[in-house]
Amino acid sequence: MGEFVDIELRHARTVAIIERAGSISKAAAELNIPQSSLTAQLRRIEKAVGGQLFVRSPSGVVPTALGEHLIPMLADLIQRADMVIVEAAAHASEVFRFGNAEWTPPSLHSALQSSLPAAEVQTETLSPADAVEAVYRGWLGAALVPSMSLVAPADLPETVLDQAVVVREPVWLAVPREHALTRRTAVEMDQLATFRWVRYARNHWFHPIEKHLFDKADCADPEVLHYVDGHHEAMNWVREARAAALTTPSGATPDVSLVPISDTESTEMLLVWRRGSMAKAMLSRLVKTVRGYYREYARTIPRYWSWIKEHPGDFPELGRTIGAGRQPVVSLASALCQDGPTPSSA
Repeated sequence: MGEFVDIELRHARTVAIIERAGSISKAAAELNIPQSSLTAQLRRIEKAVGGQLFVRSPSGVVPTALGEHLIPMLADLIQRADMVIVEAAAHASEVFRFGNAEWTPPSLHSALQSSLPAAEVQTETLSPADAVEAVYRGWLGAALVPSMSLVAPADLPETVLDQAVVVREPVWLAVPREHALTRRTAVEMDQLATFRWVRYARNHWFHPIEKHLFDKADCADPEVLHYVDGHHEAMNWVREARAAALTTPSGATPDVSLVPISDTESTEMLLVWRRGSMAKAMLSRLVKTVRGYYREYARTIPRYWSWIKEHPGDFPELGRTIGAGRQPVVSLASALCQDGPTPSSA
């Protein structure tokens, strides 16, 4: 039997990816290596553990009896190693890295830095799926992403990440500033078929939400001018091409108009972090600061803020201060006193 000490963490990850993918070819594609190289690597791993881990067939691979015994142990090894990386990074560095989907305004960085004065805050904009992966790997301390069902890898262990709802954002219509619909209280779903549209690329997290709304409006094949890769690009097309787009209110820009849609859908915006990676007090400050930041940002969108005040039941995470006066989001004392569920109850 081979020496088990020959098995390295990278070998454990390789076995886990093969088991999850269900075939050598799919795993090779995920790892971006030739299938022959992965097959040779698997043979070396199996030689080290003293037997086959998988039974190969034209339809894929399934674990052998030895595989069923060892693969869960290798998966546990990976999880423990990742936790070591997270803990070591937390103690060895005073940098807190925060990820955000779509775009990260300087005011968000300032709010985070004020609430976490003991750390140097670094912010990064990246795709939601990449942000979730980075949090899982310990490369980010936390990230603000849309609903996990839209962006999280299907194989992500549920026990590794925790999350708190920041807000449930409605999906609204964005039109040029002087458009006649801007005087309407709301538009009906069946009116969506009358516009020229800017839509989101099929690999963008917002695309499934957009598609669901078009299907709901019996508007599965509208006139489309352009497919975009983000909300701000969509808003540029709304302004310059006189088109319409669906968006969350926080995804709009001041040079377009927002119109509520009757019977619309909402998407959860989540704060995601790795379980056990932060002290409870720090986590509480972070959650409340991000919620406070969102509340202050919503105030800069007049129609949206009015809507929030008129429908407080739709925004429970923003707390009782919806109807109160302005509170500086950058104040640590204010962040600690804001209402709303704790991370454990969110």
